[in-house]
Amino acid sequence: MSETTTRLLQRQVFPLDKDTGVFPLYVDLEEAKLDADRYEIGANKDAKDLNMAAIRQSTSTGRALHPDQILSRTSVRANPNQTFSFGTYFNAFPASYWRRWTIVDEVQLTVTVEGVGATVTVHKSMARGHSQRVESVAVESDGEVTFTFDLTLTPFVDGGWYWYDVTAGDGGARVIAAEWTAQVPVDRAEHGTADICITTMNRPDFCAKLIGQLAEDDVLRPYLDTVFVMEQGTKPVTESEFFPEAEKALGEQLRVIVQANLGGSGGYARGQLESVRKGTATYALMMDDDVICEPEGIIRAVTFGDLAKRPTIVGGHMFNIYSRSRLHSFGEIVQPYRFWWQTRLDGYSDWDFASRNLRSARWLHKRADVDFNGWFMCLIPRQVLEQIGLSLPLFIKWDDSEFGLRAKQAGFPTVSFPGAAVWHVPWSDKNDGIDWQAYFHQRNRFIAALLHSPYERGGRMVRESFNHQIKHLASLQYSVAEMRHKALEDVLAGPERLHEELGSKLPEVNAFRKQFVDAQLHADRDELPPVRRRKPPKKGKSDIEIAGPWAVRIGALTAPLRQLRPVREMSREFPEAELTAMDTSWVNLVKYDSVIVSMNDGSSVALYKRDPERYRDLLKRTIEMHRRLHREWPELAARYRASLDDVVSPETWSKTFGIADE
Repeated sequence: MSETTTRLLQRQVFPLDKDTGVFPLYVDLEEAKLDADRYEIGANKDAKDLNMAAIRQSTSTGRALHPDQILSRTSVRANPNQTFSFGTYFNAFPASYWRRWTIVDEVQLTVTVEGVGATVTVHKSMARGHSQRVESVAVESDGEVTFTFDLTLTPFVDGGWYWYDVTAGDGGARVIAAEWTAQVPVDRAEHGTADICITTMNRPDFCAKLIGQLAEDDVLRPYLDTVFVMEQGTKPVTESEFFPEAEKALGEQLRVIVQANLGGSGGYARGQLESVRKGTATYALMMDDDVICEPEGIIRAVTFGDLAKRPTIVGGHMFNIYSRSRLHSFGEIVQPYRFWWQTRLDGYSDWDFASRNLRSARWLHKRADVDFNGWFMCLIPRQVLEQIGLSLPLFIKWDDSEFGLRAKQAGFPTVSFPGAAVWHVPWSDKNDGIDWQAYFHQRNRFIAALLHSPYERGGRMVRESFNHQIKHLASLQYSVAEMRHKALEDVLAGPERLHEELGSKLPEVNAFRKQFVDAQLHADRDELPPVRRRKPPKKGKSDIEIAGPWAVRIGALTAPLRQLRPVREMSREFPEAELTAMDTSWVNLVKYDSVIVSMNDGSSVALYKRDPERYRDLLKRTIEMHRRLHREWPELAARYRASLDDVVSPETWSKTFGIADE
């Protein structure tokens, strides 16, 4: 039998900033009522609606914990007869992930408690969310007492967690520490290190605070090799008032690299390249500049990667930076036929742990297997970068998902790992589907599909793109339709100019879209004319509706035809309505000849005006373009796949960065 040693996998932690908004992620004080079970209630619509209503009901809130009860990073005080559950996002143990992806098959939990009469109870859950009591012990003497529990990972093949609850006696209690450890081979005893790769542009304070957060955590520091900051903006991080202190704390571990704006993919590729060339870190960790991180999550990701059965990409989850108990990403896939990224079908893309805790949410107990992880936090083994290459030169969008698919094909899995997370601006607060990013969404999705779609002509890709193009045309979003059309022209041009155009494509796209009325944003609503219409709404009813399935089908058939009618004369001078961002679905926009719409980020409005002549021209070009895409797909896919190794190679990227001779 090979020699083994003890390795710390995870420790009990609490937020030092004592932000009550995150308490539910660390400790819970409420009883858990398991939500409805979709496998038992039936599959008809009424049953599903009932299940959804039950799942969304609020049952818990960790905010009942008073901030003064948090004594340190690892200890908490319980009031007399108070029960703490550590079956929470950051303190429960994700047993099924360790069971599936690592060499660990048994763990040991040690809990140190003080307080006569206190009890410690260990629980486990199964993939369906049902919990079972494993063992319970009581404190019978004064002073600190440490309890040890030996726990097997055998029953967790499909999902499940371990956690512990502590109930204080009449005199209260202190939960001083808790650790999850395992016996591992001695050659796995030492932890790896990570190069942190942060791409930043014009967020100097945000980025400097993040660097400082990494620097000030003494437990994290041994896990850091180098912190690379790829500066691509005109407001450099070095000019932030928070930068000098962060720079002083990190010292030689910090390296700021100034380069042209090459987008997220260009920034991350530079960090990946520097990490590979330096060759001293085990991993390169991609991290956005506009996040707040939980440093313990980085340690856990590195530990998980160290003990994985094979080189494994370890991703973190994303919480809402403005509502910090809300989870926005717990595992994503690329649906192969549509070739679109999405939350897995049995998961949720917005989940508030302050309203529904881990123990009561059945879906969180089934292990979430993924295709990729967003690069807001993603740990990539250097070995993977050396074998499959760096990021695709896509500027922004689809670089992380394409890399995950490429790694998967090469035998390197991605694990979105519970307990590793950052807080980030949620996607719902952005306009990236209709602003300049629409070009990159369209182009890069097609490039990724040409590289990785298992279907001869991309499955539903071409048809769905055509449908979306018609939707944007009918919604008077001509700038979006034109950018998407331009994106497809560039896809058909092939992969040869991806590197060459990396730094020039964004200015080109922005200059192109400025000519369209719907792309001109106004911070002041009064810059646009008032709403006037010749005829009032019929019977005083609102034009805004939540369309049912039949209304959507009828609208989809009639809306394109309506665009061919002459424009109402008054609408040429005055908008006919004003819509909030939440009401700007195509079923509402198609009713107007001109309309003012607000943007998702709440900062501006735009004027949409119907143009039948432009509509006819774009419709004709859209039909021709998608016919060509369908016809040329097999040949184009072969072309992209043949060029992939060269496009993502360190040598090619070095030339793009102008450092090929270094």
